Amino acid sequence: MNIFARGTVPDDKILSGILGDSVLKRATENKLYEQFAYLIKDATFKHQLTEDDAASLYADAILVIIEHIQKKRFEGKSSLKTYLFQIFSNKCVDFIRKTSTNKMSVYKTESIDDLLIGVPDETSNILQEMISENEVNVLKTKIKQIGEKCQEMMMSWSEGLSDEKIAVEMGYQSAGVVKTSRLRCLEKLRALYK
Repeated sequence: MNIFARGTVPDDKILSGILGDSVLKRATENKLYEQFAYLIKDATFKHQLTEDDAASLYADAILVIIEHIQKKRFEGKSSLKTYLFQIFSNKCVDFIRKTSTNKMSVYKTESIDDLLIGVPDETSNILQEMISENEVNVLKTKIKQIGEKCQEMMMSWSEGLSDEKIAVEMGYQSAGVVKTSRLRCLEKLRALYK
């Protein structure tokens, strides 16, 4: 059974639906999204956005609306359509600003492989080796920062030793303990890369 009939749903029903139980909430959120989805097409013309970018920004705006309703930040001084339109428009303008300024060039990085396409093969191979060597050196430096036990375990694991063999060599109770410890070490290592 369809919770909502075809056509538009009044604001008060949307508000109560979003604040309702999980089944009604999900259906209401979907209806809210669908009811004003035509704004996506409008944004492609008005702001010269791709349909994918406009749809992504629209989805973000819907999530903001839902959050505002749940946290009682939406006061009802305007209609949901007006409120959504304003948030969506602001998101579109912010997106345009980000993509049209030099700041965005920082985020538009080119992959090394793309840059190496124009380089002769021999030079490309040398550059690739230097990059790989640098990455290995950075990894070794980071591994030294995670502690002796982790360092020893990671080195053994990278050499292809099984968890069972590492458990015997390092004096752990079982392969399961080694696996858990190794995962913790990997988390420490990942944190150093952030």
